[in-house]
Amino acid sequence: MTSGPPGDPGVAPALEVLVRISASIASSDWDAVEADFGRLAAASCPLEGVEEMILQLYLFVGFPAALTAAGIWRDLVGQTAIDTDPLAEPGRLDEWEERGVTVCRTVYGPTYEALRTNVSRVHPALDRWMVLEGYGKVLGRPGLVLWQRELLIVAMLAAGGWEEQLHSHLRGALRAGADRESVERALEIGLERVDPSRAAHLRSVWNRVKAGADGEPDVH
Repeated sequence: MTSGPPGDPGVAPALEVLVRISASIASSDWDAVEADFGRLAAASCPLEGVEEMILQLYLFVGFPAALTAAGIWRDLVGQTAIDTDPLAEPGRLDEWEERGVTVCRTVYGPTYEALRTNVSRVHPALDRWMVLEGYGKVLGRPGLVLWQRELLIVAMLAAGGWEEQLHSHLRGALRAGADRESVERALEIGLERVDPSRAAHLRSVWNRVKAGADGEPDVH
């Protein structure tokens, strides 16, 4: 897996391991998670990138998984977590929203307005939470750059078989600056957890994205 644009911060040497851990967590394979966390701890992987991978889990696989992963990691490294996000305090809601709009526009590009309309139609609270909580409070944090976060998301969504969301984040990873080789590798890591027929179907989604043949608006 390549490391993306030159000069990007984060955990490029261990990025593929983080992608694999994300897929394993989405599949509840905790033995694999613990083994890979152990490798990261032994290799002195930059802690901030691992912490950020853990924090964003709750958006895609829920609080129970995020708490379990955090507990495994904390037991391994034995260090107190420190929040490095300057907007971490709850009183920064307006700034979370501003950051969320910026990040969400990056991921969805020209389909951003259609996304907001579609999600608001499903439920207006989900629309606001998506921008404020998902993209502003969590995915806009420092510690991992956006294209790295998107690769982790691709692996989780592929492992979970979430086709519509996978479609959106495959495109989002490219828009955020990931190269096609890295996106495809993250996808394949996730698909290792899926039965062959389902994996083949999800690969067809990626093929449409690569071919530019998926002009419909993002819906999730």
